[in-house]
Amino acid sequence: MANETIGLLGLISLLLMILVHVPIGVAMGISGVVTFGILRNFSAAFSVVGSEATSALASTDLALIPLFILMGNFASGGGMARDIYRLAASFVGHLRGGLAMATIGGCAGFGAISGSSIATVTTMTKVSFGEMTARGYAQTLAGGSIAAGGTLGMLVPPSIVFVLYAVLTEKFVLTLFAAALVPAALAVILHFIAIQIYLLRRPKDGLPADRVNWRGRLSALQGAWTSILLVTVVAGGIYSGIFTVTESAAVGAILALSIAVIRGEMTRETFWNALHDTAATSAMIYLIYVGATVFGYAMTLSLLPEMLVEFIGGLNMSPLAIIALLMVLYIIMGAIFDTISAMVLTMPFVYPVILQLGYDPIWWGVIMIVVCEIGMITPPIGINVLVMNAMLPQVSLKTIFTGIVPFLCADLVRLTLLVLLPVLSLWLPELLGLPR
Repeated sequence: MANETIGLLGLISLLLMILVHVPIGVAMGISGVVTFGILRNFSAAFSVVGSEATSALASTDLALIPLFILMGNFASGGGMARDIYRLAASFVGHLRGGLAMATIGGCAGFGAISGSSIATVTTMTKVSFGEMTARGYAQTLAGGSIAAGGTLGMLVPPSIVFVLYAVLTEKFVLTLFAAALVPAALAVILHFIAIQIYLLRRPKDGLPADRVNWRGRLSALQGAWTSILLVTVVAGGIYSGIFTVTESAAVGAILALSIAVIRGEMTRETFWNALHDTAATSAMIYLIYVGATVFGYAMTLSLLPEMLVEFIGGLNMSPLAIIALLMVLYIIMGAIFDTISAMVLTMPFVYPVILQLGYDPIWWGVIMIVVCEIGMITPPIGINVLVMNAMLPQVSLKTIFTGIVPFLCADLVRLTLLVLLPVLSLWLPELLGLPR
């Protein structure tokens, strides 16, 4: 049997295991070991599993992931998302749709702490949904702004997905963080515009709240100073060169814990819940990484990625058309899988194609994550929407998806701009002189 055929059967077996709800990391590991064993021998296959697991646990780059997750959990337990939202609301809440805009800003701010879309959606649903609906906001706008704003959690640095992408592609994680800053700012601006366009047709869905005077704004700023301090220390330490990225993650976790303790919001239960969630999430990501690495080795041995590259090279299609097809694929996958799973599952096949087409891997990292995040709010599944619906069973999926539409249109505009103008992603890393 040809190597390519064995590789294809391995891929099919992986998809079948995912369909019967085998965890994706386990499924990739099993498929990778069996395919590798058939192509070479099973002794070598199990040796690869052992060496990759050891390498993952010893990797200082991967150590960023549990540290950033821990920082986000401590920050969430310390009420920082609430403070960020209140600060944003005090400045823009009096505008038409101001609380929805504050939610987008709060999602971006908390995303800079948590690094996770699901964590951002979960936290901001608790913080802002009741506040908006109590002020007369329609459930469509309130739900749509939270679900769409939550996607910023994976884009705004420091992002867990960017760390994993950097490790898998052997790129400099700080370069990826810098490349995401302009697209993240563009996302916030376009979401603000989407809110205003939505309210042109339905002005009563987001009536202005009472204007907060400067004393109230200073009070909100005083309440949020710890969150601002945390973001400033972590981001400032990274980009100024005072800390390495790993050191900044460690400092951020300690600072987030210290702030929560000093404020009296870190109870024993909250502390252990933060540790438990960090351990569970980190273990899942490490398992996915090891499984993906083994599966990637097996696919390389099968020569299936090379065959795909040759097949695409023989198509009478422009590189831009191929990128468009890949983006459609990732939007579909983003609606079904979480971002990490979608990325690692396709990496052995898609990444060689991107390099063959001559595109910048830093640019592609930003594009891929943006597309996967769009998938997280795309009907009929949309993981962010399902998470919100689970937390707010009184709000129907139809209601949330209706509110998603203007933000989805804004995201498609953003994606188009990022594809046609790679400079939006690559300008800042070049300005900072970061390695590619």
